[in-house]
Amino acid sequence: MSASPFDHPFLSGLLGDEEIGLLFAAEADIGMMVLFERALAIVQAEAGVIPAEAGPEIDRLLADFVPGMDDLREGTARDGVVIPSLVQQLRKAVGEPHAAHVHFGATSQDVIDTSLALRLTSAAALLETRLKGLIEQLGELDTRDGQIETMGHTRMQAAIAVPASRKIASWRNPLVRHRERMADVVAGVRVLSFGGAVGTLEKLGEKGEIVSTMLADHFGLAAAVPPRHSERDGVAAFASWLSLVTGTLGKMGQDIALMAQSEMGEVKLAAGGGSSAMPHKVNPVGAETLVALARFNATLVSGMHQSLVHENERSGAAWTLEWMLLPQMVMATGAALRTAEALLRSVSFVEKR
Repeated sequence: MSASPFDHPFLSGLLGDEEIGLLFAAEADIGMMVLFERALAIVQAEAGVIPAEAGPEIDRLLADFVPGMDDLREGTARDGVVIPSLVQQLRKAVGEPHAAHVHFGATSQDVIDTSLALRLTSAAALLETRLKGLIEQLGELDTRDGQIETMGHTRMQAAIAVPASRKIASWRNPLVRHRERMADVVAGVRVLSFGGAVGTLEKLGEKGEIVSTMLADHFGLAAAVPPRHSERDGVAAFASWLSLVTGTLGKMGQDIALMAQSEMGEVKLAAGGGSSAMPHKVNPVGAETLVALARFNATLVSGMHQSLVHENERSGAAWTLEWMLLPQMVMATGAALRTAEALLRSVSFVEKR
């Protein structure tokens, strides 16, 4: 039994997203952290920060590293972050004479935030593909049903007749705008974190900026000098974008649920949820799920704005809050896009005679 609906034994059937979930699994997170440490050693060796032979040797010795999760769990409870215990395990795996060159000049936030940047980049690519497909799907629905007459409603009251195209446009157009602004939003999180203890790379001296640029190039991330340890605007903007996407899908779901009511009958659902007590019903489960996910993300985004408030050069509290909220928002957005695609496949506007 899980406290999260996204990986719950049966709620995940409604709200889960396996593709997105894999990116936020502990194995994926630790895997990216180890890649960071391996890449750091390679570029530092190339830049002459550590012995030339240390980089390739550290990379080789850590290629098949398997962490001890129980030790990481205990270490995180003690230290508030996983990196001290992880680095201890990595140094033990490397052994002498190169153990001391593992994690040289870096701090815990460098490793954790770079892992997040890499995984958010992958998640964003999945979301963009789904968003593009959904926009195309709505275009196809418009081509097929756009000229069917429906009743326009203002303030929940019947107004005047409008073509279905008007309804569909109110669902599709915001998604087009979300996709247009996506590149800028993702650029705000596709950023290397590398600054050392307080963002000054003091252990690397004059080679700090060189190593930072090389490391960013290695991962295909933007180099930020100084690093953005306590500047969380990019992450919060990404969270806000997620909430905008799910909010738009929630509006679509709400409209479809209302139009599919027996009394309205303006939309027919080819598939829906059954009732244990009333077998004649076809419940608009997908539409309702979109509304729930929209409200969920709208609730969490305020917490992400709270996580902007870091004390000085790093905040344990604000950073931890981000860990708790952001993965759930990405999961909710992935689930909403998946649900919307399935819902639209079952939607048909009904011609009134």
